Amino acid sequence: MTNKAACLAVLGTGSDVGKSIVTTALCRIFANRGLRVAPFKAQNMSNNSGVTPEGLEMGRAQIVQAEAARVPPHCDMNPVLLKPVSDVGSQVILHGVAWMDATSQSYYTKKEVLFAESRAALDRLRAGHDLIVLEGAGSCAEVNLMANDIVNLRMAAYAEAPVILVADIDRGGVFAQIVGTLACLSAEEQARIGGFVINRFRGDLSLFQPGIDWMRQRTGKPVFGVRPWFKHFHIEAEDAVVIENPRPYQPTGDSTPAIGVLRLPHISNFTDFDPLATLEGCRLVYLQQPQPLDRLAAVILPGSKATCADLHWLEDTGWREHLLRYTAGGGHLLGICGGYQMLGTRVHDPDGIEGPPGATRGLGLLPVETVLKSPKTTTITDFTWQGVAGRGYEIHMGRTDPPRERSLVTVQRRNGVVCDDRDGCVADNGRVLGTYMHGLFDSPAITRCWLAAIGLGDIPVDRLHGPAARDRAYEQLAEHALAHLDIEAITALLPPALREGGCHA
Repeated sequence: MTNKAACLAVLGTGSDVGKSIVTTALCRIFANRGLRVAPFKAQNMSNNSGVTPEGLEMGRAQIVQAEAARVPPHCDMNPVLLKPVSDVGSQVILHGVAWMDATSQSYYTKKEVLFAESRAALDRLRAGHDLIVLEGAGSCAEVNLMANDIVNLRMAAYAEAPVILVADIDRGGVFAQIVGTLACLSAEEQARIGGFVINRFRGDLSLFQPGIDWMRQRTGKPVFGVRPWFKHFHIEAEDAVVIENPRPYQPTGDSTPAIGVLRLPHISNFTDFDPLATLEGCRLVYLQQPQPLDRLAAVILPGSKATCADLHWLEDTGWREHLLRYTAGGGHLLGICGGYQMLGTRVHDPDGIEGPPGATRGLGLLPVETVLKSPKTTTITDFTWQGVAGRGYEIHMGRTDPPRERSLVTVQRRNGVVCDDRDGCVADNGRVLGTYMHGLFDSPAITRCWLAAIGLGDIPVDRLHGPAARDRAYEQLAEHALAHLDIEAITALLPPALREGGCHA
């Protein structure tokens, strides 16, 4: 083989059709076969981000895929990350660093620059791996956007990558999804599509076989498999669409305790709470419509890409009064990153990072003020809480300085550099806590500490928790994919040396 890795692209008929899951599964399957695999997504749009070992920012989905491939995450795997701050504007992260704030219009003037940067990132990945699994974004057939595409078919063509087209049967119209997508493509683009994967099937697969036969006859392309829903394991979601429009919380008849997470309009890094969702004997619920909180064991204010706007939302919707009433009544409240900033007395934005310059009133539950300013902090952080060691990551534009005697955790290292800092704050009553630490619950011991603090110390926390639980889930995902997809037919799309299990020396 040459020193240039082969590429395989996973594109979709639309958003949230399961591209990320298929990409993650393929990363683990081919890694298990001894190949050096890396994921790649030229442009991601998500407020779910993480930090690489170098202290750079990239999308959580590609971090998940890197974990599945058993390689360290690197910002070359996601060179362009868009973090929406409004309906028409995003912060642009380039190669892991905040590059510009752009409107939809101004962003498109930078597309050729970003395409060149993304190609260079892909080339670097290809130099050190055997196989790159490319993930697309949204639909690969948005005809009004295809001329300036940097992430779907244009990137697949640059990489000379055969394409797996993913569709979602659960949303309906799967035949129209696939045939309609092909109809929007040129003959050359259609030829790049090697076949289809259909996600989220329910019911008797034999009843769907006539549909599979019809698609093959109509398109001349194979269906590589139909993947049923799974519930016996969990893979981190890429986008907050999976927690949109949650139902109001209703206590169960068996009095199972519940922890509530506010579904803020600009919520970020909601995967922080995935470890809590797996706890037996406890429910994790997302809350959007204002409601009394007194039946909840604890409430979490999560991260936000627009802290001031979300503070106004808390005020306008009535959530502010519910939160204040809850804490006054003895409730436990935890704020993480943007949620921590909201718990203070005021958030200052002198440079207009999130909108017009000014200050926004916080909830006043912690004796801290925040100033939003550059540069952005992006660190892998080692810390201790009450003597218990943990590791998380920080991604924030703000600076918040609590009284040292009221800090929540002691920071020991940031990006491997030893320090003696403090982070977070604890209210006088001990029931309101704030921290910048994402990934707080990845450490089983930290999860146990927090559960004990909110009166749920009897909830068992399995040793298989956080990263260990994710790794097991990647194996379960690979097993699920091997059972339902024709992996050998997919492998046949690759160069002969890879089909035979060969790899670089």
